[in-house]
Amino acid sequence: MKIWIDLTNSPHINFFKPFIKQWNDQGIEIVITARDLANTIPLINQNSWEYTEVGGHAGKSKIRKILYFPKRVLQLRKFLKKQKPDIGISHSSFYSPLVCKFLGIPSIYLNDNEHAKGNLVAFKFATLNLLPEFLKDPFEKKGWSKKYPMDFYPGIKEGIYLSQGSFAMKGDQEILEKRDTVYIRLEPWTAEYYSGDSKFMDPLIMELSETNRVVILPRSKEQIEHFKQAHFNRLTVSEQPIGLETIYDQCLLFIGAGGSMTRELAFLGVPTLSVYQGDLLEVDNYLVKKKYMDYNPKPDIKDIKKALRNQSSKKNNDLNEKGIEAFELINDSVKRLINNRN
Repeated sequence: MKIWIDLTNSPHINFFKPFIKQWNDQGIEIVITARDLANTIPLINQNSWEYTEVGGHAGKSKIRKILYFPKRVLQLRKFLKKQKPDIGISHSSFYSPLVCKFLGIPSIYLNDNEHAKGNLVAFKFATLNLLPEFLKDPFEKKGWSKKYPMDFYPGIKEGIYLSQGSFAMKGDQEILEKRDTVYIRLEPWTAEYYSGDSKFMDPLIMELSETNRVVILPRSKEQIEHFKQAHFNRLTVSEQPIGLETIYDQCLLFIGAGGSMTRELAFLGVPTLSVYQGDLLEVDNYLVKKKYMDYNPKPDIKDIKKALRNQSSKKNNDLNEKGIEAFELINDSVKRLINNRN
């Protein structure tokens, strides 16, 4: 049995980590392909996984993305014809379902971003689309549940891997009292789905760093260079990925202008503020409604200081239980599609 995983962005490494461990322990062969985007390659190397790099990032230009898509599809098809996988699975890789179609093998496609344009290509060619439960009603209203092969898993994407014991969530008062750092995850400047303002946080970050230890978690070399400018000299800019457990132990407040990492900290019970500038995803609406995180797209320093004063840490046991259930659903779906093929 051989499973192909296409890793196209840094959040996918944490997502697939418990699956890769379990499948390796079961003697299943795994083929990993990746593209050089954000922290994807460094994070793969941190896990010592064998992989083949295929392609990079086309940038924010829609024309370049359109032209780049068939090129990477053909590159993947050429590489995988020799590998002969039994199934392909990916999170948000628009390429994977189409490549699997060319190879004549089943595919599983996961995504929790309903605004991603590439979904329509992936939904069409995937053998099975697995999506979070809060997308069921809006997708049924659009008629997509009948048009495409879809199933829905409980909870949120981040709960699937964080529920698997790879992270020691302490959640006690002692940890809370030692936290002294405001972590800030920057907005996705080059993402096709992001339509918000870039660098909108700069004035607030400078003011916040006058009274707090602030660590910037950049997504790209461009963002590293931006915050290395002299007038940001009170900041710490992390040029290498920081482990989630380190952030959890140190984080007094997490401010996220993006998605996955913000939801990870919210899942773990760290005080979390989303300042995302684009259209809020259903997953974020779900977390805000359930009071797992706060949302303010245009905070001022008074809002941040208020959030710093309202410190509390909580364990989200219901999301954890849903994550365990979703992990088993995905794992069973992979085995079922492979068995149906044989």
